Amino acid sequence: MLAILERINQLANKAKEVGLTEIEKTEQMDLRKEYLQIFRGSIKSILLNATIYDPNGDDVTPEKLRKEQAQIVKP
Repeated sequence: MLAILERINQLANKAKEVGLTEIEKTEQMDLRKEYLQIFRGSIKSILLNATIYDPNGDDVTPEKLRKEQAQIVKP
């Protein structure tokens, strides 16, 4: 993922300095899509392993999240 982010930053800097070719613009869009997929996947993984508690210590995990977690446990 770091290589993707590094390349995205290289293309962004080049775009600011001299501009990008059409091929580079396409590459930049594809890399951004790939990065977002990876990022969203990691956030989803974190949430699927989370339990939410209120200040009183009561479990207030949303029902939708509980259902998603249950599907993972019971394939």
